[in-house]
Amino acid sequence: MFIMKCPVGDKYSEGHLVPYGNLEISPSSSVLNYGQGLFEGMKVYRREDDRIMIFRPEENARRMQMGAERLLMQAPTTEQFIDAVKKTALANERWVPPHGTGTLYLRPLLMGSGAVLGIGPAPECTFLIFASPIGNSYKSGIDAFNLSIETKLHRASPGGTGGIKSITNYAPVFESVKRAKAAGFDDVLFLDEETGKHIEEASSCNVFILKGNVISTPAILGTILPGITRKSILEIAQDCGYEVEEGRIPVEDVLAADEVFCTGTAVVVTSVASITYKEQRVEYKTGENTVCHKLRTALTGIQTGLVEDKKGWTVHLN
Repeated sequence: MFIMKCPVGDKYSEGHLVPYGNLEISPSSSVLNYGQGLFEGMKVYRREDDRIMIFRPEENARRMQMGAERLLMQAPTTEQFIDAVKKTALANERWVPPHGTGTLYLRPLLMGSGAVLGIGPAPECTFLIFASPIGNSYKSGIDAFNLSIETKLHRASPGGTGGIKSITNYAPVFESVKRAKAAGFDDVLFLDEETGKHIEEASSCNVFILKGNVISTPAILGTILPGITRKSILEIAQDCGYEVEEGRIPVEDVLAADEVFCTGTAVVVTSVASITYKEQRVEYKTGENTVCHKLRTALTGIQTGLVEDKKGWTVHLN
Protein backbone atom coordinates (compact mmCIF):
# COMPACT_ATOMS: atom_id res chain seq x y z
CA MET A 1 0.00 0.00 0.00
CA PHE A 2 1.03 3.62 -0.50
CA ILE A 3 1.18 6.14 2.32
CA MET A 4 2.14 9.77 2.80
CA LYS A 5 1.51 12.40 5.47
CA CYS A 6 1.02 16.13 5.58
CA PRO A 7 1.00 18.56 8.54
CA VAL A 8 -1.88 20.97 7.92
CA GLY A 9 -0.60 24.06 6.12
CA ASP A 10 2.53 22.26 4.91
CA LYS A 11 3.29 20.01 1.94
CA TYR A 12 2.88 16.27 1.65
CA SER A 13 5.90 14.06 2.20
CA GLU A 14 7.15 12.21 -0.84
CA GLY A 15 5.22 9.09 0.10
CA HIS A 16 6.29 5.47 -0.13
CA LEU A 17 5.09 1.94 -0.67
CA VAL A 18 4.89 -0.39 2.34
CA PRO A 19 3.58 -3.93 2.83
CA TYR A 20 -0.15 -4.06 3.50
CA GLY A 21 -0.73 -4.03 7.25
CA ASN A 22 -2.20 -2.31 10.26
CA LEU A 23 -1.74 1.39 10.91
CA GLU A 24 -0.53 3.01 14.09
CA ILE A 25 -2.76 5.96 14.94
CA SER A 26 -3.44 8.11 17.99
CA PRO A 27 -6.60 7.25 19.96
CA SER A 28 -7.35 10.98 19.92
CA SER A 29 -7.05 11.33 16.14
CA SER A 30 -9.79 13.34 14.52
CA VAL A 31 -10.77 10.52 12.18
CA LEU A 32 -11.54 8.18 15.11
CA ASN A 33 -13.28 10.74 17.29
CA TYR A 34 -14.99 13.04 14.81
CA GLY A 35 -15.16 11.12 11.53
CA GLN A 36 -12.80 13.43 9.64
CA GLY A 37 -12.16 11.15 6.70
CA LEU A 38 -12.83 10.56 3.01
CA PHE A 39 -12.40 7.62 0.69
CA GLU A 40 -12.47 6.87 -3.02
CA GLY A 41 -13.02 3.69 -5.01
CA MET A 42 -11.19 2.83 -8.23
CA LYS A 43 -10.40 -0.19 -10.38
CA VAL A 44 -7.37 -1.40 -12.31
CA TYR A 45 -8.36 -3.25 -15.50
CA ARG A 46 -6.34 -5.82 -17.43
CA ARG A 47 -6.61 -5.67 -21.20
CA GLU A 48 -6.60 -8.64 -23.55
CA ASP A 49 -2.96 -7.84 -24.39
CA ASP A 50 -2.14 -8.13 -20.64
CA ARG A 51 -1.49 -4.42 -20.18
CA ILE A 52 -3.21 -2.74 -17.24
CA MET A 53 -4.98 0.62 -17.03
CA ILE A 54 -7.12 2.82 -14.80
CA PHE A 55 -10.21 4.89 -15.54
CA ARG A 56 -10.50 8.66 -15.09
CA PRO A 57 -8.24 8.96 -12.01
CA GLU A 58 -8.26 12.75 -12.21
CA GLU A 59 -11.97 12.69 -11.38
CA ASN A 60 -11.32 10.76 -8.17
CA ALA A 61 -8.58 13.23 -7.28
CA ARG A 62 -10.89 16.22 -7.81
CA ARG A 63 -13.70 14.65 -5.81
CA MET A 64 -11.34 13.98 -2.91
CA GLN A 65 -10.12 17.58 -3.08
CA MET A 66 -13.71 18.82 -2.98
CA GLY A 67 -14.44 16.67 0.06
CA ALA A 68 -11.23 17.74 1.77
CA GLU A 69 -12.20 21.37 1.41
CA ARG A 70 -15.53 20.65 3.11
CA LEU A 71 -13.91 18.72 5.99
CA LEU A 72 -10.92 21.06 6.41
CA MET A 73 -8.27 18.58 5.33
CA GLN A 74 -5.36 18.98 2.97
CA ALA A 75 -5.74 16.72 -0.05
CA PRO A 76 -2.98 15.60 -2.41
CA THR A 77 -2.72 17.50 -5.66
CA THR A 78 -4.14 15.80 -8.74
CA GLU A 79 -0.61 14.95 -9.82
CA GLN A 80 0.27 13.47 -6.41
CA PHE A 81 -2.95 11.48 -6.33
CA ILE A 82 -2.48 9.97 -9.79
CA ASP A 83 1.20 9.23 -9.13
CA ALA A 84 0.25 7.38 -5.93
CA VAL A 85 -2.45 5.43 -7.77
CA LYS A 86 0.01 4.40 -10.48
CA LYS A 87 2.65 3.28 -7.96
CA THR A 88 0.11 1.27 -5.97
CA ALA A 89 -1.33 -0.38 -9.08
CA LEU A 90 2.07 -1.33 -10.49
CA ALA A 91 3.29 -2.63 -7.12
CA ASN A 92 0.20 -4.91 -7.05
CA GLU A 93 0.14 -5.76 -10.75
CA ARG A 94 0.34 -9.50 -10.11
CA TRP A 95 -3.00 -9.26 -8.30
CA VAL A 96 -4.87 -7.77 -11.27
CA PRO A 97 -7.15 -10.63 -12.45
CA PRO A 98 -6.98 -11.86 -16.06
CA HIS A 99 -8.99 -9.89 -18.62
CA GLY A 100 -12.73 -10.28 -18.15
CA THR A 101 -12.57 -12.12 -14.82
CA GLY A 102 -12.35 -9.21 -12.40
CA THR A 103 -10.37 -6.13 -11.44
CA LEU A 104 -7.96 -4.85 -8.82
CA TYR A 105 -9.92 -2.54 -6.53
CA LEU A 106 -8.04 0.47 -5.14
CA ARG A 107 -9.19 2.27 -2.01
CA PRO A 108 -7.63 5.75 -1.57
CA LEU A 109 -8.19 7.13 1.94
CA LEU A 110 -7.66 10.62 3.34
CA MET A 111 -8.02 11.04 7.08
CA GLY A 112 -7.37 13.41 9.91
CA SER A 113 -4.72 11.30 11.61
CA GLY A 114 -3.33 13.96 13.94
CA ALA A 115 -4.27 14.00 17.62
CA VAL A 116 -6.87 16.52 18.76
CA LEU A 117 -9.21 16.49 21.77
CA GLY A 118 -11.25 19.60 21.12
CA ILE A 119 -13.76 19.39 18.30
CA GLY A 120 -11.82 20.59 15.31
CA PRO A 121 -9.71 19.50 12.34
CA ALA A 122 -6.62 17.36 12.86
CA PRO A 123 -3.17 18.99 12.73
CA GLU A 124 -1.98 16.24 10.38
CA CYS A 125 -3.54 14.35 7.48
CA THR A 126 -2.63 10.93 6.14
CA PHE A 127 -3.27 9.79 2.58
CA LEU A 128 -3.00 6.13 1.75
CA ILE A 129 -4.06 3.63 -0.90
CA PHE A 130 -4.54 -0.11 -0.48
CA ALA A 131 -5.65 -2.73 -2.98
CA SER A 132 -7.65 -5.93 -3.27
CA PRO A 133 -8.53 -8.12 -6.27
CA ILE A 134 -12.26 -8.54 -6.82
CA GLY A 135 -14.37 -10.61 -9.17
CA ASN A 136 -17.15 -9.50 -11.47
CA SER A 137 -19.84 -9.27 -8.79
CA TYR A 138 -22.44 -7.62 -10.99
CA LYS A 139 -23.20 -8.63 -14.56
CA SER A 140 -25.93 -6.84 -16.45
CA GLY A 141 -28.53 -9.26 -17.74
CA ILE A 142 -27.54 -11.91 -15.21
CA ASP A 143 -27.78 -10.06 -11.93
CA ALA A 144 -30.28 -7.27 -11.36
CA PHE A 145 -31.24 -5.43 -8.21
CA ASN A 146 -34.51 -5.69 -6.35
CA LEU A 147 -34.82 -2.43 -4.41
CA SER A 148 -37.11 -1.16 -1.71
CA ILE A 149 -37.76 2.54 -1.20
CA GLU A 150 -36.79 3.66 2.31
CA THR A 151 -39.55 5.77 3.86
CA LYS A 152 -38.30 6.15 7.43
CA LEU A 153 -34.62 7.04 7.31
CA HIS A 154 -32.70 9.43 5.05
CA ARG A 155 -29.20 9.14 3.67
CA ALA A 156 -28.49 12.88 3.52
CA SER A 157 -29.98 16.30 4.17
CA PRO A 158 -29.42 19.74 2.61
CA GLY A 159 -26.28 21.38 3.95
CA GLY A 160 -24.85 18.06 5.13
CA THR A 161 -22.15 15.87 3.63
CA GLY A 162 -24.21 13.79 1.21
CA GLY A 163 -22.46 15.39 -1.75
CA ILE A 164 -18.95 14.31 -0.70
CA LYS A 165 -17.52 10.84 -0.16
CA SER A 166 -17.22 11.21 3.59
CA ILE A 167 -16.75 8.09 5.70
CA THR A 168 -19.61 9.33 7.87
CA ASN A 169 -22.14 8.77 5.05
CA TYR A 170 -21.99 4.99 5.16
CA ALA A 171 -22.55 3.61 8.67
CA PRO A 172 -25.92 5.43 8.94
CA VAL A 173 -27.29 3.41 5.99
CA PHE A 174 -26.44 0.05 7.58
CA GLU A 175 -29.76 -0.20 9.40
CA SER A 176 -31.84 0.46 6.29
CA VAL A 177 -29.84 -1.97 4.16
CA LYS A 178 -29.89 -4.70 6.80
CA ARG A 179 -33.66 -4.37 7.15
CA ALA A 180 -34.13 -4.46 3.38
CA LYS A 181 -31.92 -7.52 2.91
CA ALA A 182 -33.75 -9.33 5.67
CA ALA A 183 -36.93 -8.74 3.66
CA GLY A 184 -35.35 -10.17 0.51
CA PHE A 185 -34.20 -6.98 -1.22
CA ASP A 186 -30.69 -6.21 -2.50
CA ASP A 187 -30.52 -2.55 -1.51
CA VAL A 188 -32.59 0.49 -0.62
CA LEU A 189 -33.44 3.61 -2.57
CA PHE A 190 -33.43 6.73 -0.43
CA LEU A 191 -35.77 9.71 -0.73
CA ASP A 192 -35.02 13.39 -0.26
CA GLU A 193 -35.15 14.57 3.33
CA GLU A 194 -37.11 17.77 2.59
CA THR A 195 -40.25 16.30 1.02
CA GLY A 196 -39.83 12.52 1.03
CA LYS A 197 -41.27 12.50 -2.48
CA HIS A 198 -38.19 12.38 -4.74
CA ILE A 199 -35.60 9.65 -5.17
CA GLU A 200 -31.96 10.40 -4.47
CA GLU A 201 -29.67 7.35 -4.59
CA ALA A 202 -29.13 3.85 -3.26
CA SER A 203 -26.79 3.05 -0.36
CA SER A 204 -23.65 3.21 -2.50
CA CYS A 205 -24.63 3.96 -6.10
CA ASN A 206 -26.45 6.48 -8.27
CA VAL A 207 -29.81 5.73 -9.92
CA PHE A 208 -31.14 6.35 -13.43
CA ILE A 209 -34.57 5.85 -14.98
CA LEU A 210 -35.53 5.41 -18.63
CA LYS A 211 -38.87 6.49 -20.11
CA GLY A 212 -39.13 6.34 -23.86
CA ASN A 213 -35.96 7.97 -25.20
CA VAL A 214 -35.32 10.02 -22.06
CA ILE A 215 -32.76 8.98 -19.44
CA SER A 216 -33.11 10.84 -16.14
CA THR A 217 -31.10 10.90 -12.93
CA PRO A 218 -31.34 13.00 -9.75
CA ALA A 219 -29.43 16.26 -9.98
CA ILE A 220 -26.30 16.97 -7.95
CA LEU A 221 -27.66 19.46 -5.40
CA GLY A 222 -25.51 18.68 -2.37
CA THR A 223 -27.25 15.54 -1.12
CA ILE A 224 -26.19 13.14 -3.88
CA LEU A 225 -22.69 11.88 -4.53
CA PRO A 226 -21.30 13.07 -7.88
CA GLY A 227 -20.44 9.59 -9.14
CA ILE A 228 -17.72 9.21 -11.76
CA THR A 229 -19.53 6.30 -13.41
CA ARG A 230 -22.67 8.46 -13.30
CA LYS A 231 -20.87 11.29 -15.07
CA SER A 232 -19.48 8.92 -17.70
CA ILE A 233 -22.86 7.30 -18.41
CA LEU A 234 -24.50 10.70 -18.88
CA GLU A 235 -21.99 11.47 -21.62
CA ILE A 236 -22.17 8.02 -23.23
CA ALA A 237 -25.98 8.16 -23.23
CA GLN A 238 -25.91 11.47 -25.08
CA ASP A 239 -23.44 10.01 -27.60
CA CYS A 240 -25.90 7.14 -28.15
CA GLY A 241 -28.68 9.58 -29.02
CA TYR A 242 -30.69 9.56 -25.81
CA GLU A 243 -32.13 12.68 -24.26
CA VAL A 244 -30.52 13.16 -20.86
CA GLU A 245 -32.08 15.00 -17.93
CA GLU A 246 -30.84 15.82 -14.43
CA GLY A 247 -33.41 17.03 -11.93
CA ARG A 248 -35.75 16.08 -9.11
CA ILE A 249 -37.43 12.76 -9.88
CA PRO A 250 -40.74 12.01 -8.13
CA VAL A 251 -41.36 8.47 -6.92
CA GLU A 252 -44.29 8.29 -9.32
CA ASP A 253 -41.95 8.75 -12.30
CA VAL A 254 -39.72 5.93 -11.06
CA LEU A 255 -42.67 3.58 -10.72
CA ALA A 256 -43.78 4.46 -14.26
CA ALA A 257 -40.33 4.02 -15.85
CA ASP A 258 -39.50 1.50 -18.58
CA GLU A 259 -36.10 0.72 -17.08
CA VAL A 260 -34.22 1.59 -13.92
CA PHE A 261 -30.51 1.03 -13.40
CA CYS A 262 -27.75 1.86 -10.94
CA THR A 263 -24.22 3.12 -11.59
CA GLY A 264 -21.08 3.08 -9.49
CA THR A 265 -17.52 1.79 -9.34
CA ALA A 266 -18.62 -1.51 -7.80
CA VAL A 267 -21.92 -2.07 -9.63
CA VAL A 268 -20.70 -0.50 -12.91
CA VAL A 269 -24.10 -0.26 -14.66
CA THR A 270 -26.60 -2.75 -13.24
CA SER A 271 -30.27 -3.17 -14.05
CA VAL A 272 -33.01 -2.91 -11.45
CA ALA A 273 -35.49 -5.76 -11.76
CA SER A 274 -38.03 -4.37 -9.31
CA ILE A 275 -38.75 -1.56 -6.88
CA THR A 276 -41.12 -1.89 -3.96
CA TYR A 277 -42.68 1.27 -2.52
CA LYS A 278 -44.79 0.67 0.56
CA GLU A 279 -47.05 -2.17 -0.60
CA GLN A 280 -46.58 -1.61 -4.35
CA ARG A 281 -44.06 -3.65 -6.34
CA VAL A 282 -43.14 -2.62 -9.90
CA GLU A 283 -41.02 -4.72 -12.24
CA TYR A 284 -38.77 -3.44 -15.02
CA LYS A 285 -37.20 -4.74 -18.19
CA THR A 286 -33.78 -6.40 -17.74
CA GLY A 287 -31.46 -8.48 -19.90
CA GLU A 288 -29.41 -8.01 -23.03
CA ASN A 289 -32.06 -6.10 -24.99
CA THR A 290 -32.05 -3.14 -22.62
CA VAL A 291 -30.62 0.34 -22.72
CA CYS A 292 -28.84 -0.51 -19.48
CA HIS A 293 -26.97 -3.36 -21.18
CA LYS A 294 -26.12 -1.13 -24.14
CA LEU A 295 -24.66 1.58 -21.90
CA ARG A 296 -22.79 -0.93 -19.75
CA THR A 297 -21.24 -2.54 -22.81
CA ALA A 298 -20.11 0.85 -24.11
CA LEU A 299 -18.59 1.84 -20.78
CA THR A 300 -16.84 -1.45 -20.00
CA GLY A 301 -15.54 -1.58 -23.54
CA ILE A 302 -13.62 1.62 -22.88
CA GLN A 303 -12.56 0.57 -19.38
CA THR A 304 -11.14 -2.78 -20.53
CA GLY A 305 -9.62 -1.69 -23.84
CA LEU A 306 -12.07 -3.55 -26.07
CA VAL A 307 -13.26 -0.25 -27.55
CA GLU A 308 -11.04 2.63 -28.64
CA ASP A 309 -10.97 5.34 -25.99
CA LYS A 310 -11.74 8.48 -27.96
CA LYS A 311 -12.43 10.50 -24.81
CA GLY A 312 -9.06 10.18 -23.11
CA TRP A 313 -10.60 8.55 -20.06
CA THR A 314 -8.12 5.70 -19.58
CA VAL A 315 -4.54 5.81 -18.33
CA HIS A 316 -2.20 2.96 -19.33
CA LEU A 317 0.22 1.88 -16.62
CA ASN A 318 2.60 -0.52 -18.36
